[in-house]
Amino acid sequence: MSDRLPGFSTLAVHAGAQPDPTTGARATPIYQTTSFVFNDADHAASLFGLQAFGNIYTRIGNPTNAVLEERVAALEGGTAALAVASGHAAQVVVLQQLLQPGDEFIAARKLYGGSINQFTHAFKSFGWNVVWADSDDIASFERAVTPRTKAIFIESIANPGGSITDIEAISTVARKAGVPLIVDNTLASPYLIRPIDHGADIVVHSLTKFLGGHGNSLGGIIVDAGTFDWSTGGKYPMLSEPRPEYHGIRLQETFGNFAFAIACRVLGLRDLGPALSPFNAFMILTGIETLPLRMQKHCDNAEAVAEFLAGHPAVASVSYAGLANDKYNQLARKYAPKGAGAVFTFSLKGGYDAGVSLVSKLQLFSHLANVGDTRSLVIHPASTTHSQLDDAAKVKSGAGPDVVRLSIGIEDKEDLIADLEQALGA
Repeated sequence: MSDRLPGFSTLAVHAGAQPDPTTGARATPIYQTTSFVFNDADHAASLFGLQAFGNIYTRIGNPTNAVLEERVAALEGGTAALAVASGHAAQVVVLQQLLQPGDEFIAARKLYGGSINQFTHAFKSFGWNVVWADSDDIASFERAVTPRTKAIFIESIANPGGSITDIEAISTVARKAGVPLIVDNTLASPYLIRPIDHGADIVVHSLTKFLGGHGNSLGGIIVDAGTFDWSTGGKYPMLSEPRPEYHGIRLQETFGNFAFAIACRVLGLRDLGPALSPFNAFMILTGIETLPLRMQKHCDNAEAVAEFLAGHPAVASVSYAGLANDKYNQLARKYAPKGAGAVFTFSLKGGYDAGVSLVSKLQLFSHLANVGDTRSLVIHPASTTHSQLDDAAKVKSGAGPDVVRLSIGIEDKEDLIADLEQALGA
């Protein structure tokens, strides 16, 4: 090729991949092995001492996974990435590098219910404390900053309501506080939004969702933007201080603008162990090749379905940023001009009982706890994904008792509308 930078669709197919040097296989092989042979004793020592890059053990790295990592890093505009077993695993590994017991991180209240549960309960056992802020009130993030604050965490498109977050405004707060901004970009994918372009320092994904796209493989990924100076102020000793297990190496000093990705691999993944299966990496890579085609179809279908629901007499309201009258429409135009995503919610006039009833009457939509599939999906969050929350917290997170969440697939939009019409009519 010429010196021109490849476009998004070209990167989705080719980034990180070359024909296999031994067999000539064009598709990335599945390196289904636990470990790798060293050239000699010196080679082994250099790998274990972080003096050379290479494969040691699939818990730490694998050639199939490496292609996936390079591809997602290229799509997001980051310097490096690390694939792990799930989106939840990505969040644990990221925060382990940043927080010590007693430290705090600020999180937007509008998050996936599983993340709210993880942050509120599971992270307490590590001594990590979450402080909640309102993504509709940027000043609430500023008010939440304390000397113990080590990070800010948001979603680019919030789950379940599909609201668009003002990444640049919250990035300004993070910069002022001297902490990194972490953005979960799962619902948008880099096809719609690239958070690093708007000030994010770290991007995480559940690869299970739109990047993999077919509802068949779990995975997560961490992308290092290479934009944060981990050495300032001594806030992040995992990166700035000598690492005794690696002969006193300072990761920030040694690895520069991809030091955070290295830390996640050689400190987090190595010790916590949430390795991604090479088979799952292969499946997700295959899904990413069609990401631009799928995401545009997802968005086009979602807009048509949202417009139908907005005019239905059984529907009280629709929360979809792609609608012209939605409160997040201006932010959608700024951050996601190609489409406002495929996950959104609507409220039924019949309340909780109507939501539970609707999901049982739909025939083409699958009632399950996932998003980002080629198939259209439906769930009633108040009785499932957000059921651990009290009623007030459900409402604050966008999952009130009357709310139904849809993840719109790539079927014919007329069939999706017909299925909703019969279920609402029933």
